[in-house]
Order: sequence, then structure tokens, then C-alpha cells
Amino acid sequence: MLFSEFVQHIPKIKDLELPGEEAHFKMAPELRNRLLKDLRLKEVNPRQAGVLALFYPDADALATLVFILRKTYRGVHSGQVGFPGGKHEREDRDLADTALRETEEEIGVPRQQVELLSPLSEVYIPPSNFVVRPFVGVTYETPAFKLQEEEVEDVLEVTVKDVLDDSNVITQTLTTSYARAIEVPAFQLNQQVVWGATAMMLSELKELLRQVL
Repeated sequence: MLFSEFVQHIPKIKDLELPGEEAHFKMAPELRNRLLKDLRLKEVNPRQAGVLALFYPDADALATLVFILRKTYRGVHSGQVGFPGGKHEREDRDLADTALRETEEEIGVPRQQVELLSPLSEVYIPPSNFVVRPFVGVTYETPAFKLQEEEVEDVLEVTVKDVLDDSNVITQTLTTSYARAIEVPAFQLNQQVVWGATAMMLSELKELLRQVL
């Protein structure tokens, strides 16, 4: 899909009801779903984070969504694919500001070039005790990505066509923070496996895209 066509329709997501957990649970293992259903967030006092699902025209003018591949490090999200974003800091006005600041820091897209369209449903991440609020945004320029060397290994540029392609939904055997060798629903995108909280967020976003495109 050409970006010029995409941007005529994507603003309509602002008017849609968010599917929330119904979409999230499609991309989470049953064990995790049970854990989340029984969770009382106030009791675990989670930290807050904001991430950005950023759409833009790629070099071929196709509507594209960017992910980051995190560096390998000693931590629960080592080497994983995710959306740019991170922890809420005191200087951030709100979580949308967090998502914009972190995106600029991690992949070099200036916040003033991003038009925010809509928040998505928050997702709780048990291993790191974060509640993450995703936001949908667009930039009308093809980004010249500049990666934060300490945290970002690479960017993953995925066309909207591939996001919507159901054949890219797979099941992978993975070891997670709460179970070993379990079957996990995931997205296979550009030879990378997208799973966990990012897959849950992407599942909701995919349902919204289907309604407006």
C-alpha cells in the first residue's frame, strides 16, 4: 500500500473503539493470559512507559511501520524486537511525550516531525513490572534513522501489507520469564520473530488497521 493512500485512512482510528484485551490475548500464551486476568495492578505498583507505533513512507513510498531490535544485554528484553519507546521520566509531560522523546533518542526521528493520532490500550509486562501505553503516529518524511548505539542494534522496517498478512502469524516454542519451552503466538516479520508484549500491541493495531484500510 502506498503511503499516500494510507494517510487518507489511518486518521480514522481516532474514532474507533479499542479492542484491548480481546486483541492482546490472541497473541499471548494461555498461561500468561491466566496470569494477567488474575493480576491486580495496584498491588504490584508498576512503572510507566510509552512506546510509539510510527508509520512513514519508505524509500519506495510504501506505508511502513518501524520496530527496533534491542541490543543483547543482561536483561529481560535482551535481543528482542519492540517499538521505540521507554520509561516515563520526570521531565515528560505525559506518556505521549515519553514515547516521542524516546523515539527521537533511540532512532533519531525528531518529535516535531511526528503527528500523533491515537493511543492504544495499555499492556502490562510482568518480567519488568512496566505498564506500557502505545501511541500511533505518522511522519510524512522518509526517516534518516540514527540509532542509539547503547540500546538499539538495528531497525526493522515492515510494510503495512506485511503487518496485515495473516500468513505472518506463527507459533514459536520459546522460553519466557514464566515458563520454559512453551508455545507462543508471534509475528514473523522480515525474518524476525515479534512476540510478547509487542505482539500483543501489534495485534490490537492490526485489528484497527483492518477497520480503516
